[in-house]
Amino acid sequence: MLKGKKILIGITGSIAAYKIPLLVRLLVKQQAEVQIVMTPSAHDFVTALTLSTLSKRPVLSKAFDPETGQWDSHVELGLWADLMLIAPASANTLAKMTQGLADNYLLTVYLSARCPVFFAPAMDLDMYKHPATQQNVKSLVQRGYQLIAPSSGELASGLCGEGRMEEPEQIFERIRSYFAKGQRFKDKKVLVSAGPTYEAIDPVRFVGNYSSGRMGVEIAKAFAAQGASVTLVLGPVSIVLDLSGEIDVIPVTTAQEMFDGCMAFFAQADIAVMTAAVADYRPEEVSETKIKKQADDLTIKLVKNKDILATMGSQKREDQFLVGFALETDNEIENAKKKLHTKKLDLIVLNSLSDAGAGFGHHTNKVSFIDKSGETKPYSLKSKTEVAEDLTDTVFAKTKNVNN
Repeated sequence: MLKGKKILIGITGSIAAYKIPLLVRLLVKQQAEVQIVMTPSAHDFVTALTLSTLSKRPVLSKAFDPETGQWDSHVELGLWADLMLIAPASANTLAKMTQGLADNYLLTVYLSARCPVFFAPAMDLDMYKHPATQQNVKSLVQRGYQLIAPSSGELASGLCGEGRMEEPEQIFERIRSYFAKGQRFKDKKVLVSAGPTYEAIDPVRFVGNYSSGRMGVEIAKAFAAQGASVTLVLGPVSIVLDLSGEIDVIPVTTAQEMFDGCMAFFAQADIAVMTAAVADYRPEEVSETKIKKQADDLTIKLVKNKDILATMGSQKREDQFLVGFALETDNEIENAKKKLHTKKLDLIVLNSLSDAGAGFGHHTNKVSFIDKSGETKPYSLKSKTEVAEDLTDTVFAKTKNVNN
């Protein structure tokens, strides 16, 4: 599973650095290629000789050799890696990662990395619990980086509590599990819809909603990272997209365009996840010119748009898996279950506008998964990246025996 995988490990100044040689040994034993990058202060806790011997590669700490001028390109190294792990990640380094500072070679490599980034904090209890550190951790997770949370135990200060870097065996398992997931949806075609739709009133006005499309984008990225060929039908969004080449983006604006885009790919899809907030209605007539303010009121007649989920449900084959989303404000569970059954879904993801931090405009979401048997599984508030991982885990568990 790890053979030939390129693992970049960044070590910062923490006593927990003594654990990294064992991690390197575990990775190399599985035939991974490991490159170590150390901050200057990391050398106070573990020797480069030990790490280079185990990794079979010179340890890097500086951008260039002051005697020969030989340059180690941080850009090339950032592109080389399949995964970057910063462990231990000190409070100082976490703050710099959050702010985008680059005052050492490790941080320049981190800023150049295009691969998934994992980080394993290590520090004393009060430092880890400090609001500044907690905010930094939260910010990094919101960016899509994978937190390997510290465990509770005896710390270097003599205190006992949270802040102890996870053990090498557990970090190794997280890395192994990540690459194992990378093949879970190999040869599968996944269709995802995301974002709002805009229904024109006139050339400058429209009927729409507040959807940012972020949840759907994270789901598309999660499936692509796990080997799927992903088509993302994306409504008009303002978020900056960071999508891999494995995702084919179909931009649309209206509900009709969303319907056409989704139905063009649905027949070929093994899995369809419809997160888009599609307008239920559109203006019956669209003015070709801007409507001027004249009377005290204005009446716009709306007509119903096609129901994408219902159409898919009516056409779904036995070997297809269809996921819908429900955003409710009252009778959440009851309404979500009704939607699941009437539209013949396999799974519905419910979130509520009454939950703080959930719904439109947030980097986080609080959801419940409901399957067609009626089983409901609620989750705590998480980043949308983590919600996407939970969804891919659930879909894999429910589809792994299909066509295998």
